Amino acid sequence: MPTTTMPTPIAIHWFRQDLRLADNPSLQYAAQQGSVLPIYILDEINAAEQATTGAARCWLHHSLQALNDSLGGKLQLYRGDAKRIIAQLCQQHAVTSINWNRCYEPWRIGRDKAIKAELQQAGIDCHSHNGSLLWEPWQTLKADGSAYKVFTPYYKNARLNGPTIRQPLAAPKNLKLATGDFGAQSITELALLPKQNWHSPLLAHWAVGEAGAQKALHRFIERGLNGYKEGRDFPAQEHVSRLSPHLHWGEISPQQAWHYSQLAGDNVDVAHFHNELAWRDFSHGMLYHYPDLPHRNWQSKFDRFAWQHNDELLKAWQQGRTGYPIIDAGMRELWQTGYMHNRVRMLVGSFLVKNLLIDWRHGERWFWQTLVDADLANNSASWQWVAGCGADAAPYFRIFNPVIQGERFDRDGSYTRRYVPELAALPNKYLFKPWLASPEILQKAGVVLGESYPQPIIDLKLSRELALDSLKALSP
Repeated sequence: MPTTTMPTPIAIHWFRQDLRLADNPSLQYAAQQGSVLPIYILDEINAAEQATTGAARCWLHHSLQALNDSLGGKLQLYRGDAKRIIAQLCQQHAVTSINWNRCYEPWRIGRDKAIKAELQQAGIDCHSHNGSLLWEPWQTLKADGSAYKVFTPYYKNARLNGPTIRQPLAAPKNLKLATGDFGAQSITELALLPKQNWHSPLLAHWAVGEAGAQKALHRFIERGLNGYKEGRDFPAQEHVSRLSPHLHWGEISPQQAWHYSQLAGDNVDVAHFHNELAWRDFSHGMLYHYPDLPHRNWQSKFDRFAWQHNDELLKAWQQGRTGYPIIDAGMRELWQTGYMHNRVRMLVGSFLVKNLLIDWRHGERWFWQTLVDADLANNSASWQWVAGCGADAAPYFRIFNPVIQGERFDRDGSYTRRYVPELAALPNKYLFKPWLASPEILQKAGVVLGESYPQPIIDLKLSRELALDSLKALSP
C-alpha cells in the first residue's frame, strides 16, 4: 500500500508593526512550534481612512524588502482583507497556530478580536504578544482601574508597579521556514510606491530596515545621548535619536532602545530618553482608552472653538512659505526628509493652531501624509497636546513666538539656513525677522521680500490676541 505523507504543521507568524527578527516575541514563539510561515498583509479594507499613506507608505515598501532579504526571500506578502486571507491560508494549508504581536489602533483591535474568535472556533491556536510597548495600556492603570490622563503619575506608577521591562530577545536560531506555494503576491503588487518618484530623495536620508535601525540606535548612543536632555531642543545638533520611524514599524523594539541606552550609564540624559520612550507608551494608552482621539477633541469645550477656515493660509503653512523662517525651515525639513525635529514640531503646530487659528486636525492629516514615522497614537496625542485640547496638554494660552524660538534654539541659524537657503546670506540679527532688515541689508543678502521669500502671512501680535480672545469665548 502506498504511504501517505502527512503535511508538515505550519505556525504562521503575522508581521505587522514588528518588521524585525530580533526581540520579536511572536516570531520567537512561532519558531518553537515548528515550521514558520512568515506573512505580511496590507489590509487597507479594514484600515479605511486610517490606512498608511504618503511617505510612511514608501518607508513600508523598503522595510518589507529588507525584512524579506533577512528571511531569504520567503516573506509571504498579501493585499486585502486580513480576515479572509488568514481564513484561506488555514483552509488550504496545515496551519496549526497563528501568532502576532499586538497593535493598539482601534481598527486593528476590532479586526484582531474577530480573527481570534474565528480561529478559536475552528480549533486553531492563536497567540498574541507584546512586541511594541514597554507597558501595555491595561498594565498601567490607577487604583480604581481608570486610565491615567497625566503623564507624570502614569510614568511613576509604571516604573513602580508595572511589569519589569523585559530584556531583548535574540533572533530565533535555526529558524525553519515553511516551503510551498502559498498564493502570495509580489511587493510590486502591493503598490506601496507612488507613480511619480518623489520618494527616493526623501528616503536617501534614512537607512530603512532592522539593520538600519540598529545602526541608528548605536549612532545615537555614541554621538547624541550624552547631552540629550538639553541638546534635544536644538534642531541643528545631533542630540536626537531619529528612531521614531524605526520604532513605529517595529524595526527596533522599545525594549532594545531602553536597555541598550541604559548601558551608557545611569544619568539624566539616559533618564530623559527613557522618559520619551514612556511618553510613546502613554500616547498609545490614550488611543487605546479613548479611540476617538484622532478626530475628536479630548477636552470637549474645544468643540465650540472658533476655528478659521482659510485654505490659502493652510497651503502656505504646508509649503513652508509663511514668512517666519523657523516655521518654514521645519515644514521644508518635513517635505524633504519625511521627518521634523521635535522642538520644531511644537513650533509649527503652535503656529498653525494658535496663530493661524486652523483646526489641529488639518495639521494631523498633513503630518499623517508626510511623516515617515506617521503613527496614529503619537500623531493624534501630540497634536492635541500642542493644541491645548488633549490630555495633559500644553495650555492653549502658551503660544510660541517663532522669532524668539528661532533665536533661542537655532542661535547660529545653521538649521534654518539649511532649509531656507534663500535667507542664507542674512546676518543672524535679521535671520528670524527679515522684514525688519533695511533695504540695503536685504539687497546685499539677495533677498526680495514678497518675491524670493514671502512677507509674513499674519501679524504675530494680532494673531496672538485673537487666539486668546477665542479661548476666553469658551468660558461659561
